[in-house]
Amino acid sequence: MSSKILKKEKNVVSIEFTVSPEEFEKAVNKAYLKVKNSINVQGFRKGKAPKHIIEKKYGKGIFYDDAMDLAIQEEYPKAVKELELDVIDSPKVDVVKFEEGEEIIFNADVEVMPEVELPEYKGVEVERTEINVTDEDVEKELKAIQEKNARIVEVSDRAVQSGDFLTIDYAGFVGEEQFEGGTAENQSLEIGSNTFIPGFEEQLIGKNKGEEVKVNVTFPEEYHSEELKGKDAVFNVTIHEIKSKELPEMDDEFAKDVSEFDTLDELKADTKKNLEQRAADSAKVANDNNVITKIVNEAKIDIPEVLIKREIDFLGRNYEQQFRQQGFVGKEYDSIIENFVNQYKEGARNQAEFNVKAELVLEAIIKKEGIKASEEDIAKEIDEVAKSYNVEEERLEAFKESLLQSSRSYVEENLQKRKAIEMLVNSAIFVEPKEEADKSAEE
Repeated sequence: MSSKILKKEKNVVSIEFTVSPEEFEKAVNKAYLKVKNSINVQGFRKGKAPKHIIEKKYGKGIFYDDAMDLAIQEEYPKAVKELELDVIDSPKVDVVKFEEGEEIIFNADVEVMPEVELPEYKGVEVERTEINVTDEDVEKELKAIQEKNARIVEVSDRAVQSGDFLTIDYAGFVGEEQFEGGTAENQSLEIGSNTFIPGFEEQLIGKNKGEEVKVNVTFPEEYHSEELKGKDAVFNVTIHEIKSKELPEMDDEFAKDVSEFDTLDELKADTKKNLEQRAADSAKVANDNNVITKIVNEAKIDIPEVLIKREIDFLGRNYEQQFRQQGFVGKEYDSIIENFVNQYKEGARNQAEFNVKAELVLEAIIKKEGIKASEEDIAKEIDEVAKSYNVEEERLEAFKESLLQSSRSYVEENLQKRKAIEMLVNSAIFVEPKEEADKSAEE
């Protein structure tokens, strides 16, 4: 076999590769073995007719189509490897020349990884992101702790208010007809959660325990049920129970109950410390992203459409997985989730394009800088991953060996990317945001 590049236009490479008569004859024999069981020849049991008998009856070319496919499957990957092409899609292969007993010539058009024109990526200048923790942030966090430790108590001396928790029965009607899925008993509902149809919860405010209420609503035009989209409906609602949150007093006793501290001041100080650590972590992530984003945006790449589509599909699968992890499983949710995922994918192109570009830029920098992951780095990473699975001590070594075999390349690539990002961030020049710099100049 011989191969050569004929031309390259953007990310599409046209190559020529050949198959010798001897290799093609091997492919013909393989084709015979593949299809012989489907060929009937009088005087022979099905699948038992010799190759030359079948060729005599049906013509020598009976196996050629299958043999061509088999020859391409065998020789095309060899041509790709010989020409050192990084292909990203299936090829379009044509037969250029075929004569019995002579070398067969194939042409293939295939899309390859694009060339990356890197900008100056060391010492890039970006505005520094700083996240400051205020007293209001601390109070908000303490309020969240207070809410988390609230008691739910039954209310009997007043009407429903926003924030209350109700237990209700309801039955929904469109006109005189009760519709499927619109009936429930002892249903829990938090007023203000907006979990029911728009306008439903608000109409229960001011009503009392035991009261029967007619709630008039209009289903949204984008509602998941075709039969109910845009329809006016009436729900007959019975309020069985009203409950509300009772917040604990924010004092030293509260601090003792919710933490290891004896005073509220100690709890506040620890809360502030934790918020500051989280802010520092978030700021680091933001600064890292700012550096990478600037480099990626300045790089020049003609991104193949096939890579963008693959990334959109990948993002869509992740988005669907989020729904499944929240408990939306079963056929009744399939069409609803599919609609949400399709809507998400329609707006995901810009994100997908950036993700692909960032991946290509990092790979180009890793290659140019010769960034490697040492065996020690890989072993340490595998060790950390293995520990996260909480495997029993006696199985840990075997588990790590299994991880190393199955995930080595993935771990190695991630380590290389982390090293590349660390290099880029460490070399970056961080400056004050423009508004901060202007304020300092005025002062």
